[in-house]
Amino acid sequence: MENKRKNKDFNPNNCPVTHCLNRIGGKWKPLIIYAISKNCNRFSLLQRAIPVISKQMLVNQLRELEEDKIIDRIIYAEIPPRVEYKITEYGQSLMPVIYVLQDWGLQDLKKP
Repeated sequence: MENKRKNKDFNPNNCPVTHCLNRIGGKWKPLIIYAISKNCNRFSLLQRAIPVISKQMLVNQLRELEEDKIIDRIIYAEIPPRVEYKITEYGQSLMPVIYVLQDWGLQDLKKP
């Protein structure tokens, strides 16, 4: 069964913010991108880093990020097989956005 995203191409006014949010918007994708950038590059590590995400949601989000060429899925021919994720060069272009979100969050957490 093919994974169908509702919002992937929804952008009636050709808005750049909408385009960005179609790629990395939602509750989990920024967290997943950030975790992978910090060497949480295996499925089990991602599950531990984001314990409140369900296994199926993590699988779906990883597939969407891979489909959008933000991350690469690398399968090592070992026994047992090992799969790792890495941020692509295209995905690296999102890291300044992720870091701005991180900085804003840190500043906002300090407010009383």
